[in-house]
Amino acid sequence: MPRTDPAGLPLERKAALLSGRDFWRTEPVDEAGVPSIVLSDGPHGIRLQKGEADHMGVHASLPATCFPPAVAIGSSWDVEAAARLGAAIGREARALGVDVVLGPGVNIKRSPLCGRNFEYYSEDPLLSGALAAAHVNALQGEGPGASVKHFAANNQETDRMRVSADVDERTLREIYLPAFERVVTDARPATVMSSYNRINGVPASQNRWLLTEVLREEWGFDGAVVSDWGGVYDRVAALAAGLDLQMPGDGDGDAAVVRAVRSGDLDEAVVDASARRVADLAGRRAPATGVFDTDAHHALARELAASCAVLLKNDGAALPIGADVRRIAVIGEFAAAPRYQGGGSSHINPTRVDAPLEAVQALAADRGQTVTYARGFALDGDGDGTDLRREAVRAAEESDIAVVFLGPAKDASEGYDRADIDLPAEQVELVRAVAAAAPRTAVVLSNGGVVSLEGFHDDVDAILEGWLLGQAGGGAVADLLFGVAVPSGRLAETIPLRLQDTPSHLNFPGEQGHVRYGEGVMVGYRYYETADRAVRYPFGHGLSYATFATGDMDVAMTGEDTATVTVTVTNTGERAGGHVVQVYVATTAGPVRRPARELRAFTKVFLDPGESRTVEFPLDRRAFAFYDVELGRWAVAPGDYTVQIGENAARVVAERTITLTGDAVAASLSLDSPVADWFGHPVVGPVLTRTLSAGMTDEQRRESEKHADMLDMVASLPMRQFLAFVSVPAEDLEAMIELSEQAPASAPA
Repeated sequence: MPRTDPAGLPLERKAALLSGRDFWRTEPVDEAGVPSIVLSDGPHGIRLQKGEADHMGVHASLPATCFPPAVAIGSSWDVEAAARLGAAIGREARALGVDVVLGPGVNIKRSPLCGRNFEYYSEDPLLSGALAAAHVNALQGEGPGASVKHFAANNQETDRMRVSADVDERTLREIYLPAFERVVTDARPATVMSSYNRINGVPASQNRWLLTEVLREEWGFDGAVVSDWGGVYDRVAALAAGLDLQMPGDGDGDAAVVRAVRSGDLDEAVVDASARRVADLAGRRAPATGVFDTDAHHALARELAASCAVLLKNDGAALPIGADVRRIAVIGEFAAAPRYQGGGSSHINPTRVDAPLEAVQALAADRGQTVTYARGFALDGDGDGTDLRREAVRAAEESDIAVVFLGPAKDASEGYDRADIDLPAEQVELVRAVAAAAPRTAVVLSNGGVVSLEGFHDDVDAILEGWLLGQAGGGAVADLLFGVAVPSGRLAETIPLRLQDTPSHLNFPGEQGHVRYGEGVMVGYRYYETADRAVRYPFGHGLSYATFATGDMDVAMTGEDTATVTVTVTNTGERAGGHVVQVYVATTAGPVRRPARELRAFTKVFLDPGESRTVEFPLDRRAFAFYDVELGRWAVAPGDYTVQIGENAARVVAERTITLTGDAVAASLSLDSPVADWFGHPVVGPVLTRTLSAGMTDEQRRESEKHADMLDMVASLPMRQFLAFVSVPAEDLEAMIELSEQAPASAPA
């Protein structure tokens, strides 16, 4: 569509472009050929509301496919699955007339208590970024734009509109920004959505360092930055910082922009640049097609859901349910009334919903098996708990296997965080009673965030972590229970033994308007493995009905700080299945504390029985780097790096060590630099040692050698204070400082 450059418009019309016309639409500027476009939730399905309604999911939206949310897709570890979901959402967006889809969410799961974790992929930024980039590329390939969110450090719902995430730069760079960086550089999303929270005291929506210096100047983002709904606190400051489009509309904000330009407080060129980006975004406008294949998308949702569930435990091959099983007891209210999505702005009005009970009954009927259902517990208080439990135990006693559906009493939701990770006490009591009565017991979990397995884990034979699987999740669970589908999901977040074991426990969700990210980079498995803290199930864990073996592994250097990993994987079982190859890097090199290991590459391969495949992973410089806050960039420390193939984050099955020359880092020295830096400097250190030694007598030299450990006592002293104890000519000090400034610096990352 040909458009006039909005820079030629009157100031008032340009300002109008920069805030919404209403809750979901942008302002059209007909004289510039800029149409109004529609933005709509959501990350795992389209939530297009009729008429004027709020964005929190209270009012009905048009029917759309509710696909598995990110909590499930994260556990698929499958970029192809993420892409197929993104493409389907793109098709539905185009059908319903949505021009920009608000998603995906890539925020890190810092704490299992975050109420919105069901909308996020993982506790690991590499996994989150790879899945989100695939989603965005595929969605935008269908025409509509994507809005990756919530930028950045938005890891809780408590006090979300005001809280300041107080986090150091290394932690931001290594944990909370890389997923966004991957999406921006690999998928070029149409928009990036700023978050509600503050970062180190500055609102994300008016944080110039975040929105301009990092996002645009470092990463090269050329799309529009849009606010979260109601997330602009100072329109002029936000615009100056790099936020283009305020949603929803705010006439007062438009007027403030005009006043700021006319008073000289805001350069009109800033308005022009943002207006141009919003006009470019409006170029995605296209007529609604009005139709999408609801049956095909429901079938896709079922297939994707089956690839996401994680088989945590399967003692004695209790699953899949075999032909020898004649009587099946299905227990739990979630079997008949499934929980398949979370609450808030991403709540979808599904085209249909599969109940697990009906799907189990259908598959069992085909095999001549009988199914008995017992409610077991009541979430709404309707029914006597003792009677419901007694009925469930009777059904279990008369079965060959009992399948118990459990989940938290309260939905995961936007707007509030959870108080704990425990299942309701009556559900734990129920499953223990059922397990004591049934020959075999399998548990199916439905939850948007991690739940504790303590209190019943050892009593049951099998546990299938179903997360929230979308509208077709009931059919997918039945497929997995009966072996129609083979489990291939892996945990994208750690399941701890206790909430108190989680790294953010003492700091989450903060107090008095601040939340301190005191655990630094030690988030999720990075903490558990580094601290040697036991967990119930580690990041990356997942069982299958197939078995796999890791064979030959090789690591070949392809540059001074790059390598290629090759490894052979074989399906040693009797069933075809999917296996996730996980590549970690471990090192103690460098001046900062490094996690015990970090995920640096992965892929999901599907193999027939007996089939082998060799997979290759390029590891670039960033796979070995840390963010050096003193240098202000990524650095590779000289030293040994162990490349590991992990069955999960806790179990390494193959490894090779390589040595990297790393960056020739030689920091400039001053009189404020600590003594340790002076003596440790590769160029200046020997000069300083010779200078001090030159003024000593033989007896003084022998005495200093006896007390070499004295240097440890003064290592942290600034050099200017150390000079009170030793004599170094001023001209020698100046020469050494100049020498340090001429020493080679590290190569750019």
